[in-house]
Amino acid sequence: MPRLRYITPEEAFLHYRRRLEVAGYVAVLLFLLLAGRFVWLQVIQYDHYHAMAESNRIALVPAPPPRGAIYDRNGVVLAQNETAFTLEITPHQAGNVDEVLERLATLIEITPGDVRRFRRLMAESKGFESVVLRSRLKEEEVARFAVNRYRFPGVEVQARQFRQYPFADVMAHVVGYIGRINPTDKELLAEEGRAANYRGTEHIGKAGVEASYERWLHGRTGVEKVETDSAGRAVRILSRTPPVAGHGIHLHLDAKLQQVAAEVFGDFRGALVALDPTNGGVLALVSRPGFDPNLFIDSIDQATWAELNHPMARPLINRALRGVYPPGSTIKPFMALAGLELGLRAPGDSIVDPGYFSLPGSTHRYRDWKKDGHGVVDLKRSVVVSCDTYYYRLAHQMGIENMHRFMTQFGFGQKTGVDLDGELAGLMPNPEWKRRRFNQPWWPGETIIAGIGQGYTLATPMQLAVATMAIANDGVVYQPQLLRAWQDPDTGRMHYAAPRIVARIPLKPENLKVVKQAMVEVTLPGGTAAVAGAGAPYAFAGKTGTAQVIGIKQGARYDEKRIAAHHRDHALFIAFAPADAPRIAVAVMVENGGSGSGTAAPIARKVIDYWLLGKRPGQAVPAPPSAIAPGEEEEEREDSSPAIEAAEPPPSSEGGVHAG
Repeated sequence: MPRLRYITPEEAFLHYRRRLEVAGYVAVLLFLLLAGRFVWLQVIQYDHYHAMAESNRIALVPAPPPRGAIYDRNGVVLAQNETAFTLEITPHQAGNVDEVLERLATLIEITPGDVRRFRRLMAESKGFESVVLRSRLKEEEVARFAVNRYRFPGVEVQARQFRQYPFADVMAHVVGYIGRINPTDKELLAEEGRAANYRGTEHIGKAGVEASYERWLHGRTGVEKVETDSAGRAVRILSRTPPVAGHGIHLHLDAKLQQVAAEVFGDFRGALVALDPTNGGVLALVSRPGFDPNLFIDSIDQATWAELNHPMARPLINRALRGVYPPGSTIKPFMALAGLELGLRAPGDSIVDPGYFSLPGSTHRYRDWKKDGHGVVDLKRSVVVSCDTYYYRLAHQMGIENMHRFMTQFGFGQKTGVDLDGELAGLMPNPEWKRRRFNQPWWPGETIIAGIGQGYTLATPMQLAVATMAIANDGVVYQPQLLRAWQDPDTGRMHYAAPRIVARIPLKPENLKVVKQAMVEVTLPGGTAAVAGAGAPYAFAGKTGTAQVIGIKQGARYDEKRIAAHHRDHALFIAFAPADAPRIAVAVMVENGGSGSGTAAPIARKVIDYWLLGKRPGQAVPAPPSAIAPGEEEEEREDSSPAIEAAEPPPSSEGGVHAG
């Protein structure tokens, strides 16, 4: 057992002093460490932590710019901004979002659709960003929430600008619409280096002029330096860099002419394009049926989306640019001009039309629409009465390569370059294309039917309008253009877009004169558009066309009454007026409209009447007649299967098919 040692008072005091000294040293060391840390934080790292403190106190809030308005040629507003109140939730400040939604529903009407849209937007957004729950609150709803604001942290009523389209479906395919910025849009903006300019912006142009001129319409985003309290609420604005509004866009389009064109279409599906032959300006661009672009601004419900994607109506398709159809007999004036220019025909040359044409050495007959033929037919009369046999022979002599070279000068088979996205090129076929597409040779019979605008040949209404404008302009081809002018938001100065000549087709004046006169006589007694041209106080040049949707047996008679509406022929018509000094060129395509003379031509006549005479139509065009009007020449039916956004045109056999 160890012995206990007695410690003297002196020794105990010595031990105590040593421990006290160690504790003192430790205290001094800790104090030095603390002082050093204070120096590090408050002196050396002052700028860094001061900036962090300021960022907690000061928020940099982007200020989205007002979107530029869109106007017609006369200053009529086609797209504008309106201010409305929105109810918005910042999820990380609001707490339990489900509970907040339940309590808000007792104050403000919130539909299941609002909740679904909110949850989708919340999933796409960052937690510290506000998400819209309700748009366009009523004044009483704003007041009711303001009284109860203290109960809802993270919930605010904001005044925001919304896009508004006064003409709704009438202008939908031209003006287009804006929609919420999605991940794909964000990626594209980042790739283009424009993401910073879209901070705080929720919408972007999705279609039409809104999309084509997005860079001009959007403007430049500003920024506000805002002091906030501990709850994150704004206390005051410390400084502000104002946003710059987008450019005001002025179009060649005439709102009243557009309304007239939409009105006379009635319930038909189809498209109309009207151009100014003096500069290529798009005066009207109608695609029917249309849709209300206002539906897309916030979000669209499933039922409406399903309706807009109806397989027959397909209102979202811009038929003027994306509808590709066989041009039918509207191609005959160009074929006649090709025959004259290539020296294959002279104005006085005539044939005897027995009602059919056969290739040398073949017994197969390509029949004319008129069973017994037209008798003696020269070039001018071939256009006036739309004689198929004449163009069968001409196509055989011309050959598909010459036809392809001549037609492409007028823009067939090529995009016109109109300043709208999504245009299709149509198709002007030749042997090389067929070998590349189908790995098959070109058959002689395919040349024959191409001569009357069928087979593989496809064109959009915009292409037909541009080609018609080229004849009206004696071979000068303008690029179709919607943009007429733009207004600088800083200076208010207007800048005008210059017309763009894309081609000057070398055509002989005497040949043009013959073809133009033939097109005028199409609208006179004895022509296929005589009824539409009756009583016109101006020289009216045009050409009808009819394209078959379904085939019928050769020799059988087409009976519209026995065919379902969606299988009836498509109707086409091209025109320009006045013929001696053209001020408007028009192309009309009516799906399942019956005949070009009975449906498409009257639509064009009413549009031209308004443009030249200011005469508004009394009523929409009636349903297509089942028989031709008394005294009117029946026009041909083109046997070809048109398609909207057609990916692959129908193949043709060597013999071809044509119904009279």
